Amino acid sequence: MLSLFSLLNFVPYWFDFQGTSQRPIRSQRITTHSSPATICHLKWDNLLLKGINHKKGLSPLRRTKVIQAVAVPATASSADSAEYRKQLAERYGFRQIGEPLPDNVTLKDVIDTLPKKVFEIDDVKAWTSVLISATSYALGIYMISKAPWCMLPLAWAWTGTAITGFFVIGHDCAHKSFSKNKLLEDIVGTLAFLPLIYPYEPWRFKHDRHHAKTNMLSEDTAWHPVWAEEFETSPFLRKAIIFGYGPFRPWMSIAHWLIWHFDVNKFRPNEVKRVKISLACVFAFMAIGWPLIIYKTGIMGWMKFWLMPWLGYHFWMSTFTMVHHTAPYIPFKSSDEWNAARAQLNGTVHCDYPRWVEILCHDINVHIPHHISSRIPSYNLRAAHMSIKETWGPYLNEAKWNWRLMKTIMTVCHVYNKEQNYIAFDELAPEESSPIIFLKRVMPDYA
Repeated sequence: MLSLFSLLNFVPYWFDFQGTSQRPIRSQRITTHSSPATICHLKWDNLLLKGINHKKGLSPLRRTKVIQAVAVPATASSADSAEYRKQLAERYGFRQIGEPLPDNVTLKDVIDTLPKKVFEIDDVKAWTSVLISATSYALGIYMISKAPWCMLPLAWAWTGTAITGFFVIGHDCAHKSFSKNKLLEDIVGTLAFLPLIYPYEPWRFKHDRHHAKTNMLSEDTAWHPVWAEEFETSPFLRKAIIFGYGPFRPWMSIAHWLIWHFDVNKFRPNEVKRVKISLACVFAFMAIGWPLIIYKTGIMGWMKFWLMPWLGYHFWMSTFTMVHHTAPYIPFKSSDEWNAARAQLNGTVHCDYPRWVEILCHDINVHIPHHISSRIPSYNLRAAHMSIKETWGPYLNEAKWNWRLMKTIMTVCHVYNKEQNYIAFDELAPEESSPIIFLKRVMPDYA
């Protein structure tokens, strides 16, 4: 896993491409006001962040102990202060941690500040993205065919990133932001997903629920923290979870793909027909495409030309997904506490990746505007982000991809806890968490 990260960072040098009454307006900056005389409840994890050690073996229930302290107005020790958020950003590998969104702001308020042009579908730009993905994928296949064994990892990294672009095209089709012709969208989306062995309709149905229930406990169909009950189910499952959410996390989307998209029983009756059509397309592709690859190139050729790029795609699929909504300070909420504006604006992360990755993946990591409105086409996400930043800048979570960010997610963001958001595996079960302890030792800590 570490070597793949290093190779991916090396590639650019080889391929140098270059509804409320207080609705804000562009020139406004919304601010919150808090009473200067308050009692500040410092959560146990905040104490940990400030370097206060706790004894090993403390039970999860006792970790939720609340300590009270009298807060003085405008002090840097306040958990909501700019200075404290700056400290957290440095600790976790973020460029900025957004301040809490005021309670009176709705998702419609945010959408209404966006210029209308970012919602416009442009057929030329849409098909240009298809051309970019097809060309870059063809180049990747050519590189794999010509590269000596020592250079194959670079070719696989490029090709895996290129087919991630196919996923983003299908992603736009699923959100009805690729074309005004909805039948054409479904056809293009299905075809774009086929090389990835992804059934288009099952993914679309589940992904729509992710947008409707982002960072909502249980209801969010993307990743969410591990439940304590799951973690305590059995030693075997606990070990599998530790590896899955630890060292194997950059490929955990493979498990998600298998669990969520091939079981017809997971879908509503009115969805089943479309689900079966998508599954038939995927199985037909496997039944025809795989034997042809093996016939022409052998089993090793199938591994070279399909399996390894597919694993590269899942690396990005997993990495993008966990970075978009996972951080120690981003909470998951039960349905009765959930707030749409906070989940989509405050609970989504904008992350800058190397430019070649952004180009091949069609700016999917400009992710905050996509969660404000999934009807914004991928080629308009940057313009939408600039608009959001102009009006809502203080509330945004932003990062540039770095080792500290990945290390935080893979070694801290594990088991759900209402007070702390997350408890790390090595806190709950230190004797079984050697994979997490290993990651803490070997993963770089620079931002």
